[in-house]
Amino acid sequence: MKLEELQKIRERAQAEMRLRGGAARVKIVVGMGTSGIAAGARDVMTAFLDEIQKRRLTDVIVTQSGEKGFASQEPVVEVIERDRPKVVYGSVDRDGARKIVAEHVVNGAIVEALVLSVSDEPKE
Repeated sequence: MKLEELQKIRERAQAEMRLRGGAARVKIVVGMGTSGIAAGARDVMTAFLDEIQKRRLTDVIVTQSGEKGFASQEPVVEVIERDRPKVVYGSVDRDGARKIVAEHVVNGAIVEALVLSVSDEPKE
C-alpha cells in the first residue's frame, strides 16, 4: 500500500470518528439492537454517515443505541437537536436516512411520513 492510500484511509476514519462523537447541533441515534440490525439498521447507519460526510456537515453526530421498544417499526432513529423536540422516526431505510438528513437536519422540516413520535419538550 502506498503512503497516499494509507493517509486517505486515516482521514476517512478520522472523519467518521468525528461524526460519531463529540458535541454537535444535531445528534442522530440509530437503534442497533437485535431487531434493528435484523431490519437493516447497519445500512441505515452507513447511509446517515455517507450523507452527512457528502454534505460536509460538521455539526452533526451519529451514534447508536440498543432497543427502543418499537420492534415492529425498526430501524428506529432519534433526531435530537438543542432547543427543539426530539423526533423518533420508524421503519427508516437508506432512502429514509438520506431524506431525514436533507429535510430535517439541513432544512429543519420533520419528515412526517416516517414519524413515530415527537417529544413535547425541547432538548437543552
